[in-house]
Amino acid sequence: MLSPRRTKFRKQQRGRMRGLATRGCNINFGEFGLQAIEPSWITSRQIESCRRAINRYMRRGGKVWIRIFPDKPVTMRPAETRMGSGKGSPEFWVAVVKPGRIMFEIGGVAEPIAKEALRLASHKLPIKTKFVAKQVYAEEES
Repeated sequence: MLSPRRTKFRKQQRGRMRGLATRGCNINFGEFGLQAIEPSWITSRQIESCRRAINRYMRRGGKVWIRIFPDKPVTMRPAETRMGSGKGSPEFWVAVVKPGRIMFEIGGVAEPIAKEALRLASHKLPIKTKFVAKQVYAEEES
């Protein structure tokens, strides 16, 4: 599973997920992508299960790019602990995903295969997503 090798600080505050994604909202590597419609934290386990679902369906055809990385630690306190005694220890890692963010990209396969692979991956995620294709702009001749 994905996690950073090292971080500057062990623990982070939760933050807020307001607004739309300003970066990572265009398809840059492949021809097809899976775009988030809702904001959420996506855990490293969910990213890994999506990657497995995509690769299993495509059977080593084409290439997959994972455009999100879990770099935010989520802390949890032990069960049945009283108030006080500080913040808990980091338990798992999440990627903060805002609406409009392209999470996965696929290239080198036909559209029906890419669509089905990303549909299977979307079932592993806790948010609504949509399938997007790269827009090719034809140069206007004058």
